[in-house]
Amino acid sequence: MERHEIETFLTLAEELHFRRTAERLGLAQGRVSQIIKKLERRIGAPLFERTSRHVRTTPLGEQLAEELRPHVDGIRQALQRAVDAGRGVGGVLRAGFLGAAAGQLLLETVGTFTDRHPDCAVQIAETQWHDTVSRLVQREVDVQFIDLLFAGHPALTAGPALLTEPRMLAVPADHALAAERSVPLAMLADHPLIQGLTDAPHTFRTDRFPHRTPDGRPVTPGPQAASFGEALTLIAAGKGVFPVGAHAARFYPRPDIAYVPIHDAPPIAWGPVWLTANSSERIREFVRAAKDANTATA
Repeated sequence: MERHEIETFLTLAEELHFRRTAERLGLAQGRVSQIIKKLERRIGAPLFERTSRHVRTTPLGEQLAEELRPHVDGIRQALQRAVDAGRGVGGVLRAGFLGAAAGQLLLETVGTFTDRHPDCAVQIAETQWHDTVSRLVQREVDVQFIDLLFAGHPALTAGPALLTEPRMLAVPADHALAAERSVPLAMLADHPLIQGLTDAPHTFRTDRFPHRTPDGRPVTPGPQAASFGEALTLIAAGKGVFPVGAHAARFYPRPDIAYVPIHDAPPIAWGPVWLTANSSERIREFVRAAKDANTATA
């Protein structure tokens, strides 16, 4: 099938009207009819039922349309990505963030980026633990501001660390640990650890949801949470504890939650991550803006 035959067939399958199909494609109505008849002869069966009052697809025509559409959409998207890359930074950039600290980094970046590239629109979307990686891999977002451990996924590339922060342990406000000045990571062996429903790579999961403490003691898994807000509610209900970045105490203060410093845990680093195969000048400029707009802290 030639491309113009596919386009004519799919347009008629959508419009179910020869005149409207011809108008959309900029063709004569007779030309649309000729293309469809030629296609039907090649296939050996009718693709449309035609009467003086209506046009509708035959079962064979409907099946062919359903099977062709995703392939045609994929071609269009690939061509659009090539056009966007060739034109440079214009167009649309879809940026995601996971959590309040990442959201602040993203907002600072967007301000700097749009000042430099006003012809590029930035769409912002919040993601959760369970879809952070999949939204990048499926190209629903172009770049994510997340914990850089997510870049342990083989298909992803990490930009620079824009923020590093110490860790704290989120516990119920009436918990015995709430009165401590700080706690060691080994303390995780003594309390259920809230688990996260996540598509994150092994590097992130073993860091945030370890099976053992640094001294080798087993960690008891607690209930699973699909989001950070859900994790906090489970903690407040006394179902477990969970290590968080220090920003949580500022952005997620709750009367039923206490945040206790962990004195021997490595810091958490936040920054931009993107699909390696989706790299473009637009993303590179966005990452440059992120570096300029945000100062990494130790």
